[in-house]
Amino acid sequence: MKTTLNRRSFFCVSAMSTLGIQTSKSASSREEHDKTVRIGIIGMGGRGCSLLRILLGLENTQIPAICDINPKRFDYALKLFQDAGHPKPDLYDKNEYDYENVISRDDLDAVIIATPWNWHAKMAVSGMKSGKYVGVEVPAAQSVEECWELIDAFEETGVPCMMLENWSFRRDNLAVLNMIREGLLGETVHSQCSYSHHCITYFFDSEGKPRWQGEFLLQYNRDQYPTHGLGPVLSWLNINCGDRFDSLVSVSTDSFGVEQYYREHFTKDGAVKPPQVQQGDIVSTLIKTKLGKTIYITNDMLLPRPYDNRWMVQGTKGIYSFERNSIYLEGMSLQSHEWEEFAPYQEKYEHRFWKNAPADVEQLGHGGPDYIELAEFVRAVRTQSPTPLDLYDSVTMSSVVALSGQSIAQKSAPVPCPDFTRGKWKTNKPRFGV
Repeated sequence: MKTTLNRRSFFCVSAMSTLGIQTSKSASSREEHDKTVRIGIIGMGGRGCSLLRILLGLENTQIPAICDINPKRFDYALKLFQDAGHPKPDLYDKNEYDYENVISRDDLDAVIIATPWNWHAKMAVSGMKSGKYVGVEVPAAQSVEECWELIDAFEETGVPCMMLENWSFRRDNLAVLNMIREGLLGETVHSQCSYSHHCITYFFDSEGKPRWQGEFLLQYNRDQYPTHGLGPVLSWLNINCGDRFDSLVSVSTDSFGVEQYYREHFTKDGAVKPPQVQQGDIVSTLIKTKLGKTIYITNDMLLPRPYDNRWMVQGTKGIYSFERNSIYLEGMSLQSHEWEEFAPYQEKYEHRFWKNAPADVEQLGHGGPDYIELAEFVRAVRTQSPTPLDLYDSVTMSSVVALSGQSIAQKSAPVPCPDFTRGKWKTNKPRFGV
């Protein structure tokens, strides 16, 4: 079944959603709730199977087709179908373009893309042009040109595409968003975020050979993975709905971590030489917005360290710190200039996504955000409405990959950030999680 949402009807639905217009609870709404959503999944590696497991548990959701160029990956996926009591899907593994046969199926409402990064934009554009809702893993694009290709496809077809940035749906981040919208932090002025995660074994296998992710380290020096940090920050600072990225500057360390890793694990006998890596160990990016606000992003994936996203958002009335799990609100906190525990605020300002979640949600993928984002994506497909995270935000986050590389290549010169909304940021109202 092909999606029939055209550009005009999409923007009408979007406007109605913004205005809060609701239809009466009737038999038709019950039919919408009971409507089966059919999704094809492209890419059955670890991430694809993780998403599959959640989708198989969603009510009135079917997966008629899965695709991967490595047929061995179907073994685990098919066991998930069997364990969930779902029928065996059609399998697509002919070649690297067999995904087109999934996308062209008439019985699918949507496709999920969980492939290597360089395929994301190409597949998402194909999905939109075929009338399918698209959920694409992070980052959505590898170049500014790919970002524009995604935007052009969306604006030509009106078919929604959403990057599956799960950290936008975290419980704590959404509670902070509610607090910001209640005015507790005043006007948000500055935020920082990070992807700090020792990922060396994601990039190189046990024999020291680069995995597909590692190939990007050999070719580029940039922030390869900015969206996990930026996900919540865009809505905290009203990016693309009242403000937008104006310019950024990025600086990189040299590469030390990979050589050290090889020295300790592979090169003691001189048998394996470390690869020539372009990627610096740590990339720091500073973004300035049109309204004069700032965002500081750190990419830290090659040195030993515990996982950390280092979120912080600072406003004219207070500050939230993820690292401290604390908050300070001028005139509200019990002690002047003293942090207080964030937990009571998270409970008080719980977002509706989490209020309506099942009791075991924290067991369902990364502590719950994976379930929330997929449930909301499927709800949008079922009701033919805008996705919770729109494509403009998706490409804005993803564009930092290419723009950071441009800045580093120009000796850390500032580079302009494109306006992917084509001016609509000036009048757009906040929409994520409203």
